[in-house]
Amino acid sequence: MAVEEPQYQLVHSYEAFEVRRYEPYLVAETVVSAAPDDAGNQGFRILAGYIFGQNKGARRIDMTAPVAQAPTSIAMTAPVAQSPAPGGYVIQFAMPQEWTLETLPEPLDSRITLRAMPARTFAVIGYSGTWSQSRYEENLRKLQDALADAGLSWHGEPLWARYDPPWKPWFWRRNEIWLELD
Repeated sequence: MAVEEPQYQLVHSYEAFEVRRYEPYLVAETVVSAAPDDAGNQGFRILAGYIFGQNKGARRIDMTAPVAQAPTSIAMTAPVAQSPAPGGYVIQFAMPQEWTLETLPEPLDSRITLRAMPARTFAVIGYSGTWSQSRYEENLRKLQDALADAGLSWHGEPLWARYDPPWKPWFWRRNEIWLELD
């Protein structure tokens, strides 16, 4: 069964990356003060509780992808990111399109916030493999170099998308890094 993802339009496909225009969507998010390698797992557990029924009405919400992580020092504008920053990381789950801010059940956990994300345009590079910091940094450099070669500029922190559960074999995992274009 396919897992729902935020909708986007492919603007342009380059050899090393794509330019995508993402539609607005809703997220459930939490802030976790932990090392980069631990923040995603801690935030995932908090948000998984919410979608599996730890909310007013005990309603279940379908899982979507990707899981997002971003430093708390920037506004989260996409479902993905990881980079060091003081204060921790924002971890997000995109909510299925059938929900609105008015219809999503209220979280029982005060660490969870619901909010709307605006439409954004990103340059996106995909890769498979582990979630290691070295793989992330290697692919971030590839994306930044390819953007410079294409004459495109970006702003903000890179966003890191992880689409698969931790039990999926590392060589089948789908990962992406996004940079918001100017």
